[in-house]
Amino acid sequence: MTTSRSEAVRSGRPPLTLVPNRDCPLCPRLVAFREANRAREPLWHNAPVAPFGDIKARLLIVGLAPGMQGANRTGRPFTGDYAGDLLYATLLEYGFARGTYQARPDDGLRLVDCRIANAVHCVPPQNKPLPVEINTCRQFLAANLATMPNLRAIVALGRIAHDTVLKPLNLKASQAPFGHGAVHQAGAFKLYDSYHCSRYNTNTGVLTPDMFRSVFAKVKAGLD
Repeated sequence: MTTSRSEAVRSGRPPLTLVPNRDCPLCPRLVAFREANRAREPLWHNAPVAPFGDIKARLLIVGLAPGMQGANRTGRPFTGDYAGDLLYATLLEYGFARGTYQARPDDGLRLVDCRIANAVHCVPPQNKPLPVEINTCRQFLAANLATMPNLRAIVALGRIAHDTVLKPLNLKASQAPFGHGAVHQAGAFKLYDSYHCSRYNTNTGVLTPDMFRSVFAKVKAGLD
């Protein structure tokens, strides 16, 4: 696991960065896309999206990347698109959120013992990040994993999220193959796999609400 923030301070190394800054220059294609989006929609967030939820939570949910009409517009993960409708309804049902989800960052919704982050922090063209962008952005996800002192469970939404979590957990793909409903042990952590809660997956029947709920039922039972 990556060095923790407190260990970095003691060693004299700089603390870990949990989210790219607003004008992160690391991925040229995403930078160009961000600048074009800012010119077209100046009132949108159009910047890397920070994780949502308490860093002391025991559960971390990892998505793919901000959606164009969702987090890229609103600035909060899974807020403003269909994926958020299903995700937050499920979190409310299993006690990982409190309040009412109204698809905007000021709706008062609060996560309970839960944090949400993405494998890639900036919206990619056609919602498809390149491998080099996933690899470049992994440092921020690894920093979040390393600085969550009570982390016990990780839910990976989709294969890309699953694959990008494996490296900071020191797992090989052969040790933890992706599969909906699969549960993998990673030291003190459990990694739970789910198909991504996208509209495409639900419309095509790849993922049903009951299939999605079953993952969080396992997580809830494992944490209780």
